[in-house]
Amino acid sequence: MDNPNSPSPGNPDFAAQLSPALSTPPPRNVVFFNDRGLRAGWRLLIYILLVFFFGIVINQVGRRIHPPTHEMPTPRLMIFSEAINFALVFGVALIMAKIEKRSPGEYGLPLFGALGKNFWLGMLFGLLEILALIGLIAAFGGYSFGSLALSHAGIVRWGLIHLVLFTLVGFFEEFAFRGYVQFTLGDGIGFWPAAILLSVGFGAAHLGNPGEGLVGAASVVVVGLLFAFTLYRTGNLWYAVGLHASFDWGETFLFSVPNSGTVMVGHLSNALLHGPKWLTGASVGPEGSVFCFLTMALQFLVVLWLFPKRTETLGSPAVSSELGA
Repeated sequence: MDNPNSPSPGNPDFAAQLSPALSTPPPRNVVFFNDRGLRAGWRLLIYILLVFFFGIVINQVGRRIHPPTHEMPTPRLMIFSEAINFALVFGVALIMAKIEKRSPGEYGLPLFGALGKNFWLGMLFGLLEILALIGLIAAFGGYSFGSLALSHAGIVRWGLIHLVLFTLVGFFEEFAFRGYVQFTLGDGIGFWPAAILLSVGFGAAHLGNPGEGLVGAASVVVVGLLFAFTLYRTGNLWYAVGLHASFDWGETFLFSVPNSGTVMVGHLSNALLHGPKWLTGASVGPEGSVFCFLTMALQFLVVLWLFPKRTETLGSPAVSSELGA
């Protein structure tokens, strides 16, 4: 004979008896999940593995199209390479945005600010910074502009080529070091610990450039912290991308000096750096000059002046909503 108190569809208390089981979600593995979902470390690992996998595929295809040589790549080839690199790191971030159910704009490049005010402010102050840096080196006798290396038509053409190239460099390097990786690592260990680790990695990555040195790499670490500070103050990477692009353009094309140890073809003049290494940076270029630390300190002050302190912290609901707008 059936127990009248047993749970069954015919029993009027059936739903009430079953509701606790229905309302209690299954327990999550604390190794993989926290109260915000999949832990930051696992999300970051997935991102890195996807970038690594797609990077291998792209590299193999690239080798078939353009076999590697020992010669320095042309600016046009570098434009193509930087565009592919940015597409890789940003494209994988789009995949992660789907997995995490976020707006891609939360990772630092929201559409609402695309090439807007902050980007052009960054372009302006990046150009002013390299102007101040070269001016200081020249004032102490360490820089000579030299004769023009290009025709009038060549100035326009190569100036535009370098501008496109270094804008893409800005997009790629800023998103690679301060986009998805900064957002996710910061979610796990905090914004500034993540920014410090990634800035050190940013400097270490530049040590692979021909002619780069420890002082130049150290200045790149400080530059990375500056870019992270602009992200912290503005909530996005648009100012950093503009600053990065115009500084590199001014250094490489306009003043025609080494950029992290690299001298590129198509520069404006036959410029010369002469004098002690502490002044000029020697083969590293102006980034290895002691004056680079001074101009970067001024940039920190500029960012403090341009962008008042935010009342919210990165990762708060208010900021996340704004970044994804």
